[in-house]
Amino acid sequence: MSKTEKLRYLDNYYKKNIYIIFLPGFQSDITGEKPKAFYKYAKKNKLGFLAVEYFGHGKSSGKFIKGNISRWSKDIRISIKKIVKKNNFILVGSSMGAWISIIQFKHFKKQIKGFVGIGSAPEFLSRLMWKKFPKKIKNEISKKGISEIKHGGYTYPITKQLIEDGKKNKVLNKKINMKINVTLFHGSKDEVVPVSFSRKILKIFPKAKKKIVVVKNGNHSLSSKKNIKKILKELDRLRIFNL
Repeated sequence: MSKTEKLRYLDNYYKKNIYIIFLPGFQSDITGEKPKAFYKYAKKNKLGFLAVEYFGHGKSSGKFIKGNISRWSKDIRISIKKIVKKNNFILVGSSMGAWISIIQFKHFKKQIKGFVGIGSAPEFLSRLMWKKFPKKIKNEISKKGISEIKHGGYTYPITKQLIEDGKKNKVLNKKINMKINVTLFHGSKDEVVPVSFSRKILKIFPKAKKKIVVVKNGNHSLSSKKNIKKILKELDRLRIFNL
């Protein structure tokens, strides 16, 4: 990050206590129901908290089309080092945020004490988007370097560099041999990412205490009050486990 670039973040500083780090999804910001609920939960329980808007997202600096998985992962790594410092933390990743969470394991192995995924979408750029794009869109991205994609009720500008960078950030072929708690929430009616993506993540963590919670009739974001309550209940369990 250069000195002129700024990332917007939400934090609750606690010198000694465990942190909850929330990583939002693709084209999401930190004003949604989930980051607000987790922030409130952290304050109430005297926990550290950090949620970051990636480069080109929300009110952070930069153009979205110039961002990619490598860039956003680096944003998070730098933010953790600056704000969370040496504190232990539990990662909570929503959609693309789960992919970026998994990438953080190579940098913060000793500090990560748990991982919660919400509608996790590792490698979605190649496995969900590119794979399913019609030939016309693939040609447009290859020739023009960009295409406006409508997906799950949203419009995304998808660039060639974003797709290519995604392929450099594979995580599903890795193994993370940490004995931590890994809990993955996934809506049974997720209209964007199939539940199988959460199942694939479980294979990354052979030694973890792991489980998938398939939320009946749940959508991709799982941001209703009822669903957030379920996630907070799990955070309670992980937090107490790490006291």
